[in-house]
Amino acid sequence: MLTHATVTTMLPVIDMARARGFYEGPLGLVPGGLRPDGKFVYRVGGSTLALFPKPEGTKADHTAISFQVADIVAAIGALKQAGVVFEDYDFPDFKTVNHVCVLGSEKAAWFKDPEGNYLCLHEDIEQDAN
Repeated sequence: MLTHATVTTMLPVIDMARARGFYEGPLGLVPGGLRPDGKFVYRVGGSTLALFPKPEGTKADHTAISFQVADIVAAIGALKQAGVVFEDYDFPDFKTVNHVCVLGSEKAAWFKDPEGNYLCLHEDIEQDAN
């Protein structure tokens, strides 16, 4: 029933100006405008990202958004140049090398927005057709 529905990702933010500065600055998203209900929206690919004010912020310890990219190394380089700081992990079953972790059929790298939301880049790994 929802296969063809458009998806909107909702992200809570404490400071809308600070959040917008990050999403429009280092991430380069084009502003879509403020909605009457207080959400600020961006079009991202075929989806919508909506920032909404939430004075207490978020306490999520999981990835809120993952942006699929064609070349994760190039995307990390460009975002680092823009001031984005990537997370690094070193656990027995989960380790990043140059900010990238290989997870099955994809590569992933994480960073936080100024509001504490975990964001991710991911790149699909070509699978052997054999």
